[in-house]
Amino acid sequence: MSETIGFIGLGNLGLPVATNLLKAGYALHVYNRTADKAQSLVAQGAQLAERPADVVTSGGIVVSLVWDDTALESVVMSDGFLERLGPGSIHIAMSTVLPETSKKLAAIHAEHGCAYVEAPIFGVPQAAVARQLWIPFTGPQIAKERVRPILEAMGAQGIFDFGEEAGAANIVKIAGNFLIVSAGRSVGEALTMAKKNGVDPKAVIDMLTSSLFNAPIYKSYGKRIAEQGEAFGQNPIPLKDIGLFKKTAQRIEEPTPIANTLHDLLQN
Repeated sequence: MSETIGFIGLGNLGLPVATNLLKAGYALHVYNRTADKAQSLVAQGAQLAERPADVVTSGGIVVSLVWDDTALESVVMSDGFLERLGPGSIHIAMSTVLPETSKKLAAIHAEHGCAYVEAPIFGVPQAAVARQLWIPFTGPQIAKERVRPILEAMGAQGIFDFGEEAGAANIVKIAGNFLIVSAGRSVGEALTMAKKNGVDPKAVIDMLTSSLFNAPIYKSYGKRIAEQGEAFGQNPIPLKDIGLFKKTAQRIEEPTPIANTLHDLLQN
Protein backbone atom coordinates (compact mmCIF):
# COMPACT_ATOMS: atom_id res chain seq x y z
CA MET A 1 0.00 0.00 0.00
CA SER A 2 1.34 3.43 -0.91
CA GLU A 3 -0.89 5.42 1.45
CA THR A 4 0.39 6.46 4.86
CA ILE A 5 -2.31 6.67 7.51
CA GLY A 6 -2.29 8.63 10.74
CA PHE A 7 -3.88 6.76 13.64
CA ILE A 8 -4.92 8.36 16.94
CA GLY A 9 -6.12 6.24 19.87
CA LEU A 10 -4.60 2.86 20.68
CA GLY A 11 -6.99 1.54 23.29
CA ASN A 12 -8.45 -1.96 23.52
CA LEU A 13 -10.08 -1.65 20.10
CA GLY A 14 -7.75 0.85 18.44
CA LEU A 15 -4.68 -1.35 18.86
CA PRO A 16 -5.96 -4.43 16.99
CA VAL A 17 -7.55 -2.24 14.30
CA ALA A 18 -4.25 -0.41 13.74
CA THR A 19 -2.42 -3.74 13.75
CA ASN A 20 -4.69 -4.97 10.96
CA LEU A 21 -3.77 -1.93 8.88
CA LEU A 22 -0.08 -2.67 9.30
CA LYS A 23 -0.64 -6.27 8.32
CA ALA A 24 -2.50 -5.07 5.22
CA GLY A 25 0.60 -3.14 4.18
CA TYR A 26 -0.32 0.41 5.16
CA ALA A 27 2.36 2.64 6.67
CA LEU A 28 1.23 4.14 9.99
CA HIS A 29 2.04 7.23 12.01
CA VAL A 30 0.47 6.66 15.42
CA TYR A 31 -0.32 8.69 18.51
CA ASN A 32 -1.64 7.68 21.90
CA ARG A 33 -1.71 9.62 25.16
CA THR A 34 0.07 6.68 26.79
CA ALA A 35 2.95 6.18 24.39
CA ASP A 36 3.87 2.74 25.75
CA LYS A 37 0.72 1.29 24.17
CA ALA A 38 2.20 1.98 20.75
CA GLN A 39 5.31 -0.14 21.24
CA SER A 40 3.95 -3.28 19.58
CA LEU A 41 3.08 -1.19 16.49
CA VAL A 42 6.45 0.56 16.50
CA ALA A 43 8.10 -2.86 16.57
CA GLN A 44 6.18 -3.65 13.38
CA GLY A 45 7.29 -0.47 11.64
CA ALA A 46 4.85 2.23 12.74
CA GLN A 47 6.20 5.71 13.46
CA LEU A 48 5.34 7.14 16.88
CA ALA A 49 4.22 10.79 17.07
CA GLU A 50 4.41 13.11 20.05
CA ARG A 51 1.08 14.88 19.43
CA PRO A 52 -2.08 14.28 17.34
CA ALA A 53 -1.16 16.80 14.62
CA ASP A 54 2.12 14.98 13.97
CA VAL A 55 0.34 11.96 12.47
CA VAL A 56 -1.35 14.13 9.84
CA THR A 57 -0.07 14.47 6.30
CA SER A 58 -1.50 17.09 3.94
CA GLY A 59 -4.01 15.49 1.60
CA GLY A 60 -3.79 12.23 3.55
CA ILE A 61 -6.00 10.18 5.82
CA VAL A 62 -6.11 10.19 9.60
CA VAL A 63 -8.13 7.83 11.81
CA SER A 64 -9.24 8.62 15.34
CA LEU A 65 -10.63 6.05 17.77
CA VAL A 66 -10.87 7.80 21.13
CA TRP A 67 -13.13 7.45 24.17
CA ASP A 68 -15.85 10.08 23.90
CA ASP A 69 -17.07 13.43 22.55
CA THR A 70 -14.67 15.44 24.68
CA ALA A 71 -11.64 13.39 23.61
CA LEU A 72 -12.63 13.60 19.94
CA GLU A 73 -13.13 17.35 20.04
CA SER A 74 -9.81 17.69 21.83
CA VAL A 75 -8.07 15.86 18.99
CA VAL A 76 -9.73 17.94 16.27
CA MET A 77 -9.10 21.25 18.00
CA SER A 78 -5.53 20.41 19.02
CA ASP A 79 -2.81 22.70 17.72
CA GLY A 80 -2.12 22.18 14.03
CA PHE A 81 -4.48 19.24 13.42
CA LEU A 82 -6.94 20.86 11.02
CA GLU A 83 -4.31 23.09 9.46
CA ARG A 84 -2.18 20.06 8.56
CA LEU A 85 -5.14 18.15 7.15
CA GLY A 86 -6.06 20.85 4.66
CA PRO A 87 -7.80 20.34 1.30
CA GLY A 88 -8.19 16.79 0.06
CA SER A 89 -7.58 15.18 3.44
CA ILE A 90 -9.99 12.85 5.22
CA HIS A 91 -10.56 12.31 8.92
CA ILE A 92 -12.18 8.94 9.72
CA ALA A 93 -13.76 9.41 13.15
CA MET A 94 -14.58 6.00 14.66
CA SER A 95 -15.64 6.99 18.17
CA THR A 96 -19.22 6.56 19.37
CA VAL A 97 -20.37 10.13 20.01
CA LEU A 98 -23.51 12.26 19.90
CA PRO A 99 -24.80 13.05 16.40
CA GLU A 100 -24.59 16.75 17.31
CA THR A 101 -20.87 16.33 17.88
CA SER A 102 -20.48 14.76 14.46
CA LYS A 103 -22.43 17.57 12.80
CA LYS A 104 -20.31 20.22 14.50
CA LEU A 105 -17.02 18.55 13.64
CA ALA A 106 -18.07 17.84 10.05
CA ALA A 107 -18.82 21.54 9.59
CA ILE A 108 -15.45 22.53 11.07
CA HIS A 109 -13.64 20.14 8.73
CA ALA A 110 -15.53 21.50 5.72
CA GLU A 111 -14.41 25.01 6.64
CA HIS A 112 -10.82 23.77 6.31
CA GLY A 113 -11.47 22.03 2.99
CA CYS A 114 -11.15 18.49 4.37
CA ALA A 115 -13.68 15.68 4.73
CA TYR A 116 -15.08 14.17 7.91
CA VAL A 117 -16.23 10.56 7.66
CA GLU A 118 -17.87 9.06 10.74
CA ALA A 119 -17.46 5.30 10.96
CA PRO A 120 -18.17 3.93 14.46
CA ILE A 121 -17.38 0.27 14.98
CA PHE A 122 -19.60 -2.61 16.08
CA GLY A 123 -17.28 -5.21 17.54
CA VAL A 124 -15.04 -6.07 20.48
CA PRO A 125 -11.24 -6.38 20.28
CA GLN A 126 -11.48 -10.13 19.62
CA ALA A 127 -13.78 -9.41 16.67
CA ALA A 128 -11.18 -7.01 15.26
CA VAL A 129 -8.52 -9.73 15.46
CA ALA A 130 -10.92 -12.15 13.74
CA ARG A 131 -11.82 -9.52 11.12
CA GLN A 132 -15.50 -9.62 12.11
CA LEU A 133 -16.29 -5.93 12.59
CA TRP A 134 -19.42 -4.19 11.31
CA ILE A 135 -19.13 -0.53 10.35
CA PRO A 136 -21.84 2.00 9.41
CA PHE A 137 -20.42 5.13 7.82
CA THR A 138 -21.52 8.59 6.76
CA GLY A 139 -19.80 11.41 4.90
CA PRO A 140 -19.05 12.91 1.49
CA GLN A 141 -19.41 10.23 -1.19
CA ILE A 142 -15.98 10.71 -2.74
CA ALA A 143 -14.35 10.47 0.67
CA LYS A 144 -16.28 7.29 1.51
CA GLU A 145 -15.15 5.66 -1.72
CA ARG A 146 -11.54 6.45 -0.82
CA VAL A 147 -11.73 5.10 2.73
CA ARG A 148 -13.75 1.93 2.07
CA PRO A 149 -10.63 -0.20 1.34
CA ILE A 150 -9.10 1.10 4.57
CA LEU A 151 -12.17 0.09 6.58
CA GLU A 152 -12.01 -3.35 4.98
CA ALA A 153 -8.35 -3.63 5.90
CA MET A 154 -9.22 -2.76 9.51
CA GLY A 155 -11.21 -5.98 9.73
CA ALA A 156 -14.69 -5.02 8.58
CA GLN A 157 -16.80 -7.92 7.38
CA GLY A 158 -19.61 -5.51 6.52
CA ILE A 159 -19.73 -1.77 5.72
CA PHE A 160 -23.07 0.02 5.55
CA ASP A 161 -23.52 3.39 3.85
CA PHE A 162 -25.95 5.78 5.57
CA GLY A 163 -25.54 8.69 3.19
CA GLU A 164 -23.82 12.02 3.56
CA GLU A 165 -25.68 13.58 6.50
CA ALA A 166 -23.34 13.93 9.48
CA GLY A 167 -24.58 12.17 12.58
CA ALA A 168 -26.45 9.34 10.86
CA ALA A 169 -23.82 6.65 11.41
CA ASN A 170 -23.57 7.49 15.09
CA ILE A 171 -27.35 7.30 15.44
CA VAL A 172 -27.10 3.77 14.03
CA LYS A 173 -24.29 2.95 16.47
CA ILE A 174 -26.12 4.39 19.47
CA ALA A 175 -29.30 2.51 18.52
CA GLY A 176 -27.35 -0.72 18.09
CA ASN A 177 -25.57 -0.36 21.40
CA PHE A 178 -28.89 0.28 23.13
CA LEU A 179 -30.20 -3.02 21.72
CA ILE A 180 -26.99 -4.83 22.73
CA VAL A 181 -27.20 -3.61 26.32
CA SER A 182 -30.94 -4.37 26.45
CA ALA A 183 -30.31 -7.90 25.19
CA GLY A 184 -27.48 -8.48 27.65
CA ARG A 185 -29.53 -7.38 30.65
CA SER A 186 -32.58 -9.38 29.50
CA VAL A 187 -30.55 -12.56 29.00
CA GLY A 188 -28.93 -12.10 32.40
CA GLU A 189 -32.28 -11.77 34.14
CA ALA A 190 -33.76 -14.74 32.28
CA LEU A 191 -30.84 -17.04 33.08
CA THR A 192 -30.77 -15.94 36.71
CA MET A 193 -34.43 -16.88 37.01
CA ALA A 194 -33.77 -20.28 35.41
CA LYS A 195 -30.77 -21.01 37.65
CA LYS A 196 -32.59 -20.08 40.86
CA ASN A 197 -35.35 -22.46 39.86
CA GLY A 198 -32.94 -25.34 39.39
CA VAL A 199 -32.55 -25.31 35.60
CA ASP A 200 -29.05 -25.29 34.08
CA PRO A 201 -28.55 -21.83 32.51
CA LYS A 202 -26.09 -23.27 29.96
CA ALA A 203 -28.72 -25.72 28.75
CA VAL A 204 -31.28 -22.92 28.62
CA ILE A 205 -29.13 -20.62 26.50
CA ASP A 206 -28.02 -23.48 24.24
CA MET A 207 -31.64 -24.33 23.50
CA LEU A 208 -32.80 -20.73 23.02
CA THR A 209 -29.89 -19.63 20.84
CA SER A 210 -30.22 -22.66 18.58
CA SER A 211 -33.92 -21.98 18.02
CA LEU A 212 -35.85 -18.79 18.79
CA PHE A 213 -32.86 -16.51 19.47
CA ASN A 214 -30.33 -17.74 16.93
CA ALA A 215 -28.39 -14.47 16.75
CA PRO A 216 -24.72 -13.62 17.48
CA ILE A 217 -25.52 -11.13 20.24
CA TYR A 218 -27.61 -13.63 22.21
CA LYS A 219 -25.08 -16.39 21.64
CA SER A 220 -22.06 -14.38 22.73
CA TYR A 221 -23.57 -12.68 25.77
CA GLY A 222 -25.67 -15.71 26.64
CA LYS A 223 -22.63 -17.96 26.81
CA ARG A 224 -20.72 -15.40 28.86
CA ILE A 225 -23.57 -14.94 31.32
CA ALA A 226 -24.22 -18.67 31.64
CA GLU A 227 -20.55 -19.36 32.36
CA GLN A 228 -19.56 -16.22 34.29
CA GLY A 229 -22.87 -14.81 35.51
CA GLU A 230 -22.33 -11.33 34.11
CA ALA A 231 -22.61 -9.69 30.69
CA PHE A 232 -20.55 -6.53 30.97
CA GLY A 233 -18.48 -6.79 34.14
CA GLN A 234 -16.81 -3.49 35.00
CA ASN A 235 -16.84 -2.26 31.40
CA PRO A 236 -17.83 1.45 31.42
CA ILE A 237 -18.93 1.48 27.76
CA PRO A 238 -22.58 0.38 28.30
CA LEU A 239 -23.25 3.19 30.77
CA LYS A 240 -21.64 5.76 28.47
CA ASP A 241 -23.57 4.62 25.42
CA ILE A 242 -26.93 4.36 27.16
CA GLY A 243 -26.31 7.95 28.23
CA LEU A 244 -25.77 8.89 24.58
CA PHE A 245 -29.01 7.13 23.64
CA LYS A 246 -30.95 9.08 26.28
CA LYS A 247 -29.51 12.41 25.16
CA THR A 248 -30.18 11.68 21.49
CA ALA A 249 -33.78 10.61 22.15
CA GLN A 250 -34.49 13.50 24.48
CA ARG A 251 -33.29 15.94 21.83
CA ILE A 252 -36.54 15.20 19.97
CA GLU A 253 -38.53 14.88 23.21
CA GLU A 254 -38.80 11.12 22.84
CA PRO A 255 -39.58 9.33 26.14
CA THR A 256 -36.95 6.75 27.08
CA PRO A 257 -38.38 4.53 29.86
CA ILE A 258 -36.28 1.46 28.99
CA ALA A 259 -33.12 3.51 28.56
CA ASN A 260 -33.76 5.26 31.88
CA THR A 261 -34.13 1.89 33.60
CA LEU A 262 -31.00 0.50 32.00
CA HIS A 263 -29.05 3.63 32.94
CA ASP A 264 -30.12 3.25 36.56
CA LEU A 265 -29.22 -0.46 36.60
CA LEU A 266 -25.79 0.13 35.11
CA GLN A 267 -25.02 2.83 37.68
CA ASN A 268 -25.72 0.44 40.55
